[in-house]
This record gives sequence, structure tokens and C-alpha cells, in this order.
Amino acid sequence: MTLAPLLRVDSLSHAYGEHEVVRALSFELRRGTIGCLLGPSGCGKTTVLRCIAGFETPLAGRILISGETVSGPGVALPPERRRVGMVFQEHALFPHLRVADNISFGLHATPREARDARVRELGELVGLARVLGKYPHELSGGQQQRVAVARALAPRPELLLLDEPFSNLDVDLRERLSLEVREIIKASGATAVLVTHDQQEAFSMADEIGVLHEGRIQQWAPPYELYHRPANRFVADFVGQGVFLPARVAGPDRIEIELGMLQGAPAPGAGAQVEVLLRPDDVVHDDAAPTRAEVLHKAFRGAEILYTLRLASGRKVLALVPSHHNHALGEKIGIRLDVDHVVAFQPES
Repeated sequence: MTLAPLLRVDSLSHAYGEHEVVRALSFELRRGTIGCLLGPSGCGKTTVLRCIAGFETPLAGRILISGETVSGPGVALPPERRRVGMVFQEHALFPHLRVADNISFGLHATPREARDARVRELGELVGLARVLGKYPHELSGGQQQRVAVARALAPRPELLLLDEPFSNLDVDLRERLSLEVREIIKASGATAVLVTHDQQEAFSMADEIGVLHEGRIQQWAPPYELYHRPANRFVADFVGQGVFLPARVAGPDRIEIELGMLQGAPAPGAGAQVEVLLRPDDVVHDDAAPTRAEVLHKAFRGAEILYTLRLASGRKVLALVPSHHNHALGEKIGIRLDVDHVVAFQPES
């Protein structure tokens, strides 16, 4: 038996004046799942989150939480009746309240003993049990964000909404905290929707990701599917790194590019022109390979180096290579293909 989704967004549309920012957008989220709306600035992702929370009233469509319509024709439940917790870009903690009081802020109707027990439980869950008596200014940025997550989880919401929660933190802290918050959400049993423009953040946290462009979801899928099987050119360009090389369809499931023959891509009839997406992990450095490419640029990433390489035709590809292979600019190195997922699209007009 298939369980009903905890969150269902059905044909949601919204506009600010004449500017339509969300267009007939639909997705579902199962209980216990972390979903993500990923896209560039202005694509409508935060507007969707605000509609789910009840801060905006959409023009059309329905939003259901646990099977109950919270937004739709003739229905607009206020935020406090939607059983939704919210974590904002700014931590929005109360500076005059201690950590424990910040966490318990939404529990004012709960008896004191139960409230204190819930605060202790969440303090343990988010790793802040030892700082419950401190004030927000005495905490690091990462600790403050964990307080914000604990406060949102305190009333046991059906749904947790996170609006660019790590964008004000530095890159290293953002990466670490995204993994920590995912573990906190999973341990709490909550269902969550994250909004971000940062694909690494989305990949770290989410079970399912919807890539938005101009108010529409282009693809809703697990991170692996988005990266290796993008539904269209926008998703392919937006998610991960890669380059497109011109190619010719050589036969059923066979595509020829200048680096060789690829197998396994459904494509138009023989002779048709397409463009193939090559990711950095599709191009393997191999000293014994007959094909040579010139090192144009290198970006050191610790365990790996991302090389930009120029082929004999003058076209460029990217290759992710273990960093002990440290080649000089202008050097020619051997490369070969190792493509498990062939992604091909019609050439851009």
C-alpha cells in the first residue's frame, strides 16, 4: 500500500503584480523525507516556501499537509495552524533570551516540566546540552543555527521549512553544518523542505531535489539522478560541472565524439547531430592512452585537481584527477573516457 504524501503541492501559481514567479508547480514529499527546491536567484523557490508556510496566499493551486488542505480555493489556514516549523536565513534568535528559552519559545502553552524535558531532549539532539544557559552572542554562527533548528523542531511540527539556512556562514562551516542538520532532522523524524541556490548544500542534505527555473520544476529526482540523468539542458548545465561536445549518432545506442565511441544513449536516427555532456569524472587521466590533451588550467582541491584540458580540435573538457598527478600548464597528458551515463541533447539553436 502506498502511503499518502505528507506534503502535496498541486498546480501552485503565484505572482507579484504582473510578474508571475511560480507557474503551475507540483511536487509531493513522503513523511520522513528531506526535499529541496534548488535554483538560481529569482526562480521562485522562496515564494513556494512562503506559500507552504502560509506567509503568502497563492493565486491558484492547492497545498495539503498530512492530507488536510491548508491552502486552496476558499481555504487559507494561518501559519500558526499549519503545524509547520521555519528556519530562516538569519537565525532570528532572541538576543535577550538564553539558549534554553529560545528553544522553548514556541512551547508557552506546554506545562513547565514537559517544556523543560523537551528543551533538554533537543539540547542533546543538536549537540548544545552544555550551552543551554548561554546567550546567543556567546555562541558561534554554527551553534546559533543549531539553536534555530531546535527551536523550530520544539513544537514537533509536521513539516520543517528551511530558507537558505546556511548562506550567511563561511564555506567550510556551511558544508559541515549541512551534514549535521541533515542528521538532526533524520534523528527527529521530521519531514523537511530546504530552499537553496547551492547545489552542494542540496546534495549534502536532500533525499529528493526539485530544480526550478522560471517558476517551474524542471526535474524532481534524487541527487544521483539529477547529476547522471538530467531531464533537460537547463538541469544538465545547472547541476554539477561539465561541457558539451558535438557528436554524431552512429547507430542504435551509439554516439561518436572526437574522443571515441559511446554506447547506451537513446538518440535520433543514424547521422543525426547531437551534443553530449561530459562530466569531469567521465574523463580519466591515463598516461598510456593514445589521446593527448593540453593542460590549460588547474584548480587544486586537496585530494583532487580539476583540470581544464584542450583537445586536438581546440575544444575543452574537464577532468578530475587525484592530486598526486600534478601536471604543469601547457603539458600534454593522456586521457580516455569512462562514461557510465551517456547524456545527449539536440544542439542548441
